[in-house]
Amino acid sequence: MNSGIQNIVISLGAMQVARRIPFDDPEILNYVRIGYVTSQVIIMGVYFYVSYKVRQKNDQTVLKYVDSPNPMSSDSGGLVTTTVRDYDLSETSKLLRAAYFGVAMMAFFHLYMKYTQPLFIQALMGLKNLYDAKPVAIHVLGKPAEGDLKRPFKAASMFGAAAGPQTDTASITEAEKKIGAKKED
Repeated sequence: MNSGIQNIVISLGAMQVARRIPFDDPEILNYVRIGYVTSQVIIMGVYFYVSYKVRQKNDQTVLKYVDSPNPMSSDSGGLVTTTVRDYDLSETSKLLRAAYFGVAMMAFFHLYMKYTQPLFIQALMGLKNLYDAKPVAIHVLGKPAEGDLKRPFKAASMFGAAAGPQTDTASITEAEKKIGAKKED
């Protein structure tokens, strides 16, 4: 089952469970708050650990790919040349920013709008997303970087094949030619 469908199923299941939790009881609400904070501390701790492991490995293997085009732009995506270390650090940084944004949104929903159910749901979803994170799978779970975990990572899609950067030599050569033609102009 693909990750997007799993997220929907887990969200719907967590909503049904959350309906049965008496959030109006202050003691239970505090336990849910503690659970949410604990899950976020675990998530951020694992991401920081992944960053530490990436820096420790210091894999300087060159990684070339043509970035996927932005759907809002007529630009066809450019050639990216980086190292495995830098790529993994940038992917982990994206995951950390998403976690920070989620905490900020939950703070707004819970503290300002007084919603309580999302605390429970986001604690579960955060842990599920942590397990699905590709840098975590490679650097913490020890899975080999092949198949879906091959760099550059392809973005999962609910509606078909995964979209992402192009790594075939024809695409890279074409992008290098475009760069060469721009430099000559």
